Amino acid sequence: MAAQHVGIVAVSPEGAALTFRQFHRHATQMTLPEDRPCVTMHGQPFEYYLRALAVQDWETVGFLLRRSAEHLAAAGAHFCLTPDHVVQHAIQLAETGSPIPWLTMAQLLADQVGADGRQSVGILGTKMVTYGSAYQTHLGLKGVKVMTPSPEEVQDVDTIIFQELVLGETHASSRDRLLGIIGRLAERGAEAVVMGSSEVPLLINRSGSPLPLYDPGEIQVMTAVRIAGNRVQH
Repeated sequence: MAAQHVGIVAVSPEGAALTFRQFHRHATQMTLPEDRPCVTMHGQPFEYYLRALAVQDWETVGFLLRRSAEHLAAAGAHFCLTPDHVVQHAIQLAETGSPIPWLTMAQLLADQVGADGRQSVGILGTKMVTYGSAYQTHLGLKGVKVMTPSPEEVQDVDTIIFQELVLGETHASSRDRLLGIIGRLAERGAEAVVMGSSEVPLLINRSGSPLPLYDPGEIQVMTAVRIAGNRVQH
């Protein structure tokens, strides 16, 4: 009997690298040394995703995700996940024909926010995530209102993610900008903020935020560690 093998599908290299570190940190905290699951990461070139997303070509995004799942299955993974938020729309496409199941973030986040009794949360992410339905639908079904920053602030967050964080750049001025946006969401009644980008945790964390923060990727990772603990028989 062995712990299940987990596959990570990398989209943004910076976000995927953070997830890899989170996985091993939580596995160390949550399991005994002899129960640690194996984890394998595979990623297509990030530029392939960026080109497809620029024209909202979800079929190609789903194909790229599924191809990574195939590589991970060949490496022995029993299930897979991706920490990238913007591609969550394409998970259903990736699941079609996938050799292994996918673990997704939106429902896990909604369950956690609902369990905490939140009634309203803000969101920080790319334009596509902020104005999309990936989280809004699941949170809405829990009776949670999703609050977005102003259009100017949404543009600033999008720029910080795509022109700085995905390149591994972190600047104090950008951190201050994000914290200021969170502060204004708090003034409007938000009870917490969802970090709707796998790279945003590179810049801000719970200790410096004026509101509690939810990291859907970390919630997903902790769930994956628990699932991996359900052993498989060879």
